[in-house]
Amino acid sequence: MKAQIIERDGKPEYAVIPYADYLRMLELLEDKADAGIVAEFHEAYKTGREFLIPAEIVRRELDGESSAKLWREHRGLTQQELADKAGISKPYLSQIESGKRQGTVETLTAIARALDVPLEVLAD
Repeated sequence: MKAQIIERDGKPEYAVIPYADYLRMLELLEDKADAGIVAEFHEAYKTGREFLIPAEIVRRELDGESSAKLWREHRGLTQQELADKAGISKPYLSQIESGKRQGTVETLTAIARALDVPLEVLAD
């Protein structure tokens, strides 16, 4: 990279570089910033501060399906197994999954623990 140095009062004030070099520097800076963001996310994920949601679950949630049902299916549990793990009845879980009942914070917390997901994933 060839730079033209412009001085003011005998001290370097500006560096003028070819435009192609300027674009390459911007690209390198963006790459470094992106790498930093990825590293921060990776660290947050490793320490449990970030949580990944499979694309299929996101798509089906956007189509209006119940988060509790989707995560139960994703974890390979029956309604009865999840109800037992959460300490609730199967009919109550069924009503939550179908949208007939909201579920209390305590109940949703128990379901979230049983599914090993953050409460925010289940709460609207």
